[in-house]
Amino acid sequence: MGLLSNRVERSEIKAGDHIYTYRAVFAYSHHGIFVGGSKVVHFTPRHDANSSTETSANSYEEKYDLPSSCPTFPDCGFRQPNSGVVLTCLDCFLRNGSLYSFEYGVTPSVFLAKVRGGTCTTAMPDPPETVIHRAMYLLQNGFGNYDVFQNNCEDFALYCKTGLLIVERSGVGRSGQASSIVGAPLAALLSSPLKLLMPSPIGVATVTAGMYCMSRYATDIGVRSDVIKVAVEELAVNLGWGEGGDEEEDNGVTDQLIAM
Repeated sequence: MGLLSNRVERSEIKAGDHIYTYRAVFAYSHHGIFVGGSKVVHFTPRHDANSSTETSANSYEEKYDLPSSCPTFPDCGFRQPNSGVVLTCLDCFLRNGSLYSFEYGVTPSVFLAKVRGGTCTTAMPDPPETVIHRAMYLLQNGFGNYDVFQNNCEDFALYCKTGLLIVERSGVGRSGQASSIVGAPLAALLSSPLKLLMPSPIGVATVTAGMYCMSRYATDIGVRSDVIKVAVEELAVNLGWGEGGDEEEDNGVTDQLIAM
């Protein structure tokens, strides 16, 4: 993977990898965990017939709706009732888009050089078997309510890869995309008083870009102080999502779904 693009070929990804693809002409990216067997577990707004709050708040995410049928895998689109965590084949996940691999353990200089958020983190990943276990456990037990800024598809993949959870959930979540959205106007706002000191447009642009990058870096889970390691079996109870599931039963379902 290069500095400008994390694009990879299908033959290069391995089970437990955090992958993503761009939607709407690179307007945003959709993230998931490749679990092997040409299957991806990812997080979308749930479809609750008794509630319209999520779909109204995140209307653009409706583009993640699954096709009515998959010609290759009969279990493509599997999800528990009222859950946003879904298992699909790689083709349906990509929707004819290109495949990209999210980078972990990058240096601060590399992180800052990748101006676009949602492509890398300084945090270190856990072993692939741990990542797959988290993804399949959450497929059975859910990942709470979808939120563009605090609990989105990138947040889901980041948690599966690292087990890190933000203690105070009133701000921006782990997502690099969300940090970029917040960071851009913040950088412009903070740099505006400096315009009087830097009459050159190039100087103002340089300061704005620097503040934007630093605001992204400050919210990266690899450097934040408000993140803790939370076991996936304790996640639901910890955040009040429910009682959690039966781990032994989950393991059996995991093997069956990936093998199909």
